Amino acid sequence: MDHKRRDTLKAGGGLGIFGLLVAAGLIKPELAEAAWNKSAFEAKNLESALAALGAGKPGDSAEVQLNTPDIAENGAVVPVGVVSKLPNTEQIAILIEKNPNLLAAKFEIPAGTAAEVQTRVKMGQTSDIYAVVKADGKFYVTKKEVKVTLGGCGG
Repeated sequence: MDHKRRDTLKAGGGLGIFGLLVAAGLIKPELAEAAWNKSAFEAKNLESALAALGAGKPGDSAEVQLNTPDIAENGAVVPVGVVSKLPNTEQIAILIEKNPNLLAAKFEIPAGTAAEVQTRVKMGQTSDIYAVVKADGKFYVTKKEVKVTLGGCGG
């Protein structure tokens, strides 16, 4: 079977549907840019990143669980999961303290949705990972150190 042809057809079909949605006005480029918090992404220390997210000094909470490995053998793909048992969770952000950009991911949680996210992040070195959760207009945080044996952010 010709897998290259199949992959090309899949990609072309996806781009065609995307083009139709853009042409119909259902998808607008400014929506993606408006959701990007540039100041939080470019923050160089934890306090600046928290301030840019509007978190200030979040409180600790046992209701926020951060699921990461204790040791990441390859820093290029570190699985990170966050579960919030706080009622009315609105937002979950993942920050990695010693990465060039602290903000690794930010998720908006729609009302009535289970507040559980999973992703993979890059880590350049052993660092604390922070899960920052906004629930009922208040911010909460939990952290965990992940030891990296092979960094994933370098060249």
